Amino acid sequence: MESGVGIVPVALGAREYDIVIGSGLLAQAGNRLRAVLPKARAAIVTDETVAALHLATLRDSLHAAGIASTQIVLPAGEPTKSFEALQRVVSAILDARLERGDCIIALGGGVIGGLSGFAAGIVRRGMQFVQAPTTLLAQVDSSVGGKTGINAPQGKNLVGVFHQPRLVLADTDVLDTLPPREFRAGYAEVVKYGLIDQPEFFDWLERNREAVFSGGAARAHAIAESCRAKADVVARDEHETGDRALLNLGHTFGHALEAACAYDPARLIHGEGVAIGMQLAHEFSARMNLASPDDAARLRAHLRAAGLPTEMRQIPGDLPDAAGLLTYIAQDKKVTHGALTFILTRGIGQAFIARDVPPSEVLSFLKEKLG
Repeated sequence: MESGVGIVPVALGAREYDIVIGSGLLAQAGNRLRAVLPKARAAIVTDETVAALHLATLRDSLHAAGIASTQIVLPAGEPTKSFEALQRVVSAILDARLERGDCIIALGGGVIGGLSGFAAGIVRRGMQFVQAPTTLLAQVDSSVGGKTGINAPQGKNLVGVFHQPRLVLADTDVLDTLPPREFRAGYAEVVKYGLIDQPEFFDWLERNREAVFSGGAARAHAIAESCRAKADVVARDEHETGDRALLNLGHTFGHALEAACAYDPARLIHGEGVAIGMQLAHEFSARMNLASPDDAARLRAHLRAAGLPTEMRQIPGDLPDAAGLLTYIAQDKKVTHGALTFILTRGIGQAFIARDVPPSEVLSFLKEKLG
């Protein structure tokens, strides 16, 4: 533990790396990268919104540490997580003549992290990769664990590879520039860790939610606890063959809703989809007599207090009918041999993997919820 900085290791043997959490880390990025990759050059991949706020700080830090860099600036938003943007990034990396030992730095949220990590995983059969997440959602979830990828017309994150970073720099200062809606969306992923297997963390969030939103020590603690929870799961199950699937709590419903909205951020962003998805998972669990309705009510109250949606009817515009939503769910990566797999719960902090969930039950539930 450095002064004012928290370090959460991700234990993957020879590929172990640190998640560094604290204030002012972008300005220290050059020295921290030099310590991990002494001779690497870098390509910074970011989007136009983040570039205007933070690119100069990172670029100047690399320059001060003697690290040559090139910058690849893309449009902001979920549509950038595409084959077209991937081709653009890959071409720019190759045009810059970066080598296998050089580094791709993802400066941005989950879209930039997933896209950049995928490019790093496939260019020259695997380049070095560093995450510098600039959203709460990316800091506590998508930047940790090596999942990379892009969207396809058929669904979210369907094309990608597992490619672990060498370092994650979670600068808590950059969260002060996030729009409130984006911060709220990231908070949904924080809540998720309490719901999976840490009921005491959910209790803490109920007591300290306002302090987390305000910033300071409570925010840093929530980020560190979330990263620690994810790091523990990733260390046990790197490639999502077992327990790691628990991290998808709320995501099967949420991804279906995102796809149904054509990834239009005016209608729904990822964390909002996760919030609705987690609520649906708890209500569906209660409907299946697996959990008490009181747990779903408790979750709904917390999400609403945080300003997050909990109902499909809160999504602007029209949604497909129940059968249409079920089609999106069946396209999700959590499907095996046509059988539906959901993360359900027996109560707050008691999530489990439910295989062979009858599609008829899901269809009936969705019809009920769509009213």
